[in-house]
Amino acid sequence: MKIGIIAANGKAGKLITAEAVKRGLDVTAIVRGENKTEANKVIKKDIFDLTYDDLKDFDVIVDAFGTWSNETFPIHSTSLKHLADLLSGKENRLLVVGGAGSLYVDKEHKTRLMDSPDFPDAFMPLATAMGKSLDELRKRHDVKWTYISPAADFQADGKRTGEYLLAGEEYTTNANNESVISYADYAIAMIDEAVKGNHIQERISVLKK
Repeated sequence: MKIGIIAANGKAGKLITAEAVKRGLDVTAIVRGENKTEANKVIKKDIFDLTYDDLKDFDVIVDAFGTWSNETFPIHSTSLKHLADLLSGKENRLLVVGGAGSLYVDKEHKTRLMDSPDFPDAFMPLATAMGKSLDELRKRHDVKWTYISPAADFQADGKRTGEYLLAGEEYTTNANNESVISYADYAIAMIDEAVKGNHIQERISVLKK
């Protein structure tokens, strides 16, 4: 399997890349600068400069792009639209590192975690931007996308346990009433999905077992 990982130098991207290499996949890091990952192959390009020729040989493209300032939050939507446009009508799959704020807290799927009164104000702009990009992606029936939301407490430096729970659209907690997952365990879930491809045009979520 050939897999290309966009923003592979980021915290999530680097661990996803390492997991893919560990599994023996043919991995290419897609980065703007120097390759700082375990991948031996690299495409050095800005996400908006990518063309379908760059991506056509990959079975799976992982979008691990993220941005963290008010000025750049809209790029979550524009970058995802760019990738979706490139992959429109193609067989290549697109896996997106998503956010938790858009998970539903009710069975009717009317209220999202970010709509809850206790949702932290500091995370609202990011959650809103990522939620918007997911809403836009849901309209793309021409792309083989999968959106993977982490648990609410997404721990960059958390331990790799090697296990996780797979959930769906709804905010879910484990037996300890926790909604938490490490970046390392999230990377396992991402590569499992890359290999299996069980959730085309679906949003799924993952959390610590």
